[in-house]
Amino acid sequence: MAFQSGLSGLNSASKDLDVIGNNVANTSVVGFKASNAQFADVFANSLSGGASSIQVGIGSKIAAVAQQFNQGNITSTSNPLDTAINGKGFFRLDDNGTINYSRNGQFHFDAQGFIVNDNALKLTGYGVDANGNIVATAPAPIQISFSDVAPQSTTQFAVGLNLDSRETPPATALFNPIDPTSFNQSTSGTVYDSLGNPHVLTTYYVKTATANQWQIFGTIDGSQPNANIGAGAGLPVTVNFNTSGALTTAMPLNASMVVATGAVTPVAFTLDYTGSTQFGSPFGVNNLTQDGFTSGRLSGLSVANDGTIVGSYTNGQTRNLAQVVTADFRNPQGLAPLGNNVWIDTAASGLPIVGVPSTGSLGTLQSSAVEDSNVDLTAELVRMITAQRNYQANAQTIKTQDQVMQTLVNLR
Repeated sequence: MAFQSGLSGLNSASKDLDVIGNNVANTSVVGFKASNAQFADVFANSLSGGASSIQVGIGSKIAAVAQQFNQGNITSTSNPLDTAINGKGFFRLDDNGTINYSRNGQFHFDAQGFIVNDNALKLTGYGVDANGNIVATAPAPIQISFSDVAPQSTTQFAVGLNLDSRETPPATALFNPIDPTSFNQSTSGTVYDSLGNPHVLTTYYVKTATANQWQIFGTIDGSQPNANIGAGAGLPVTVNFNTSGALTTAMPLNASMVVATGAVTPVAFTLDYTGSTQFGSPFGVNNLTQDGFTSGRLSGLSVANDGTIVGSYTNGQTRNLAQVVTADFRNPQGLAPLGNNVWIDTAASGLPIVGVPSTGSLGTLQSSAVEDSNVDLTAELVRMITAQRNYQANAQTIKTQDQVMQTLVNLR
């Protein structure tokens, strides 16, 4: 009986050392989850068929090798596609139609623009429509488009400024954009046509003889006939302020520009002076914005906390390219390891709960970072010493039983 118990103890201690050795070997593996060997005792069946208070067990056996899915440390990297999960959840990976799960967030592009890991498994998520809106349908492998962003013609031009109420009408009565004595102040900004060509819109401000009244003239690329603000090409639009300096003219103003670059012409847009004032202080521009832009090429990307992959373009624009989804399980211990830092779901794990990061029980994502192995090397080395002592103790049990048997054999 003691031989059997000692032998089972040796096997258990050996298995424990195997598990500890595997943990130590994977200390530097991104996303690795440490395992613990769990054991149970073994009892022989009672010959009488009933329980006995003096029944002695016949050793131990391995009950399970349970992986510990606690959080590992997060380390920053220089790869924007590297992504760490902070909290619960797994990356959902497509292996030619078979779905695997992993905590290893080391990703890169393949030749077709799919986001893949080192084993060519494709990261899955939601795609986007033509306007960059996330389309939450069935998760599919994420493929990033590297096409240029099409230009957008200016449709809104907003100006916020203060016109000096102390100004007087200019010396030259007839407005001329090249004659600074024919206007009081001016400012300019860039607008875009349908091909993304930039044009300089310059607006001129002329104080009239009427109190609290100004005229606004405009030119495009320095050519007066091509500007049309309100009343028509070359003609001004009149704006009024009240005695408190607030703008009273309804906004926005209609404007357009004639271009000769093969783009849609004229380019129509609105000119909005909402919030502009006429105070007794120097002329100043505090806001100048417009919604047009030229074409742009993808220059970088990042992954937001909710898994949204945002592309940055050379024209200063950003656009949603896709959204990563993650999955959680009621019983992660039931996942079956496949090696290469991936698991597959089983009946014991339950069905995957797939969703957007930062929702429900799913953790958040961190871009340009990876989750380190959760192996506590110090604890593993201590466990290794304990397992070694257990092995030695069981070997001693067999040795002692052998000595007892030898004594019996030598009896005369």
